[in-house]
Amino acid sequence: MARCYPISLNIKDKLCLVVGGGAVAERKVHSLLECGARVRVVSPGLADGLADLAESGDIEYRPGEYTVEDLDGVFLVIAATDGEQVNRRVAADCFERNLLVNAVDDPPNGNFFVPAVVRRESLQVAVSTDGKSPLLARRIREYLDTVFSPGFGPMVEFLGDIRENIISNIDDDTSKKTILAGLVDRQAMRLMLEGQFDLAKERISNAYHSSRSQS
Repeated sequence: MARCYPISLNIKDKLCLVVGGGAVAERKVHSLLECGARVRVVSPGLADGLADLAESGDIEYRPGEYTVEDLDGVFLVIAATDGEQVNRRVAADCFERNLLVNAVDDPPNGNFFVPAVVRRESLQVAVSTDGKSPLLARRIREYLDTVFSPGFGPMVEFLGDIRENIISNIDDDTSKKTILAGLVDRQAMRLMLEGQFDLAKERISNAYHSSRSQS
């Protein structure tokens, strides 16, 4: 298998199909909803959590077995049933229509994998083994979960605001790149990893204002 191309996909307001109604499907549905997707679920039955989402109108639910018509208008598909043949049929139908499809627990029968992810608001650190060892990816994610504390989320927003200010107020492209490149040095990174986010922000702010005065 060729090496996979890593990508962050914007699925806000996109219709995504999950085939399956069990615990695995429920986890996939929640992850899609968290990213702003519209979710359609097809399954003869639903786990309690999915049933609640269907009742509240947070997902579109069609009871019954999967049919190819369920792919109509869909952007992305996750095959998450406990039947290998069903998942493979879903994947084959998606391939014919050039749709993105992930076959849970059967990586070769999909065209994308879902990495193990550490999330801190806008910060996402993804780990993938191209589907070869999900266990290793999960173990690495568990380690990274201890490295990146919740304070990294607000730090990303802080840096995003500074970046937007630089882009909006500095016309010279070379100056922009120089200032942006100097914001987070090793010392600032060390402070963040130690959980000293106020000191890191102070250092970054000083670097920003110093660079602005020299530009």
